[in-house]
Amino acid sequence: MKHRVVDPAGAIFGILIPALCAFGSVVLTKMWEDRLPEKIATHWTTTSADGFSTPTANAWTVALLTLLFGGGLSAVAALAPAMLMMRRFMLVTGLGIVGLITTVNVALLYNQLDVVDPSTTSLPYWSIGVGALIGGALGYLGARTLRDYRVHEQASGMPSPALPRSDAALPISDDVGFSAKGSAILALITLVPGVLLSLSMGSYWSLFMFAALALLLVSLVRFRVTVDESGISVVNMGMRAMEYDADEVVDAKVAEIKPFTDFGGWGLKKKGRRNYGIVTRTGPAVVITFASGDRLTITTPKAEDMAGALNRLAAARTQ
Repeated sequence: MKHRVVDPAGAIFGILIPALCAFGSVVLTKMWEDRLPEKIATHWTTTSADGFSTPTANAWTVALLTLLFGGGLSAVAALAPAMLMMRRFMLVTGLGIVGLITTVNVALLYNQLDVVDPSTTSLPYWSIGVGALIGGALGYLGARTLRDYRVHEQASGMPSPALPRSDAALPISDDVGFSAKGSAILALITLVPGVLLSLSMGSYWSLFMFAALALLLVSLVRFRVTVDESGISVVNMGMRAMEYDADEVVDAKVAEIKPFTDFGGWGLKKKGRRNYGIVTRTGPAVVITFASGDRLTITTPKAEDMAGALNRLAAARTQ
């Protein structure tokens, strides 16, 4: 794979789109300025508006928030040498925030066109959920276009004879993380606050926001790991998100891992430079070192077989 500093797709989705949304909020405000009150409502309590700002000040505030919070996250997608899976997560999350901020801003401006007293308006709560879903969907579309520009470095030598060896038939696959039942429970737990909020407001549109959050959380704890003759690969969100060739493997070992103690939590984690973990349970894990300096830890009951197979494949290159 050609060495690159910037992923073109990542630059378009992660930098250009947030910038266009930020600029668009300023342009839209200028277009509608003659039809907006001198000061528009920008914040509401549960019953009424309690925060006001000039349309221009609001436009620049929204633009800044879009770039700092949404664009700041999604811009990571443009960093070609960074881990592909991490870039995808950041893009989906970042554009979800961009979509939410942009949609809410457009809706609140539209709600106050030709209004004399902005204190009588209400926050269009539906725009929160719809915006998060639109942004998340756009982020997922962008995530599918990202490419892995990681530089492959071939390992030399062979793993220590003391490390596991396995003659297990390949491929060896495992669904790492929450089961379908566990994922459904996690999604339902995430949706409960959305249901309660919807009932209290008498509107079901806020469920969209919590549905988008539930999908993101479930994606963070479900992975498909496969070791075959070519090496090791990880599939996430229906996409191949991580892949190392067998000739990149220096060695693989088995260790007992506690997610919170060793990596600070569950899911895709990073602890120090080039030290990554897909840690979703306490117990055995395969710990793989690569010639590039990357280290990958994956918790799985099949850790012994995977480590043994990778060491066997790595040793075969010297034969």
